[in-house]
Amino acid sequence: MKRFLALVAVLLVLPALAWADEADHDRARRALEEGRILPLRDLLERAEAEVPGRMIEAELEDEHGKLVYEIKVLAQDGRVVKLIYDASNGQLLKKRQKDGK
Repeated sequence: MKRFLALVAVLLVLPALAWADEADHDRARRALEEGRILPLRDLLERAEAEVPGRMIEAELEDEHGKLVYEIKVLAQDGRVVKLIYDASNGQLLKKRQKDGK
């Protein structure tokens, strides 16, 4: 859990990981400040409750004009689970799983 919290802290310092250029980074920050998206930490808490394990990647992406958080978790049983949340309201949109073998 301490590692998870440390990783969350790092991710909070680096918002909008998937946004490559400065304009996109500014757009993501503005969306957060305007309340159009939830903070990443809120979605990380939901992901941890949905799939206990170790978070391995988090991205904010624009999918067809809609901002979504994609969070990959290494579940305790070795599966990699990809969770896709609506960034505006935190609704879980998709949950995909792969065997860790």
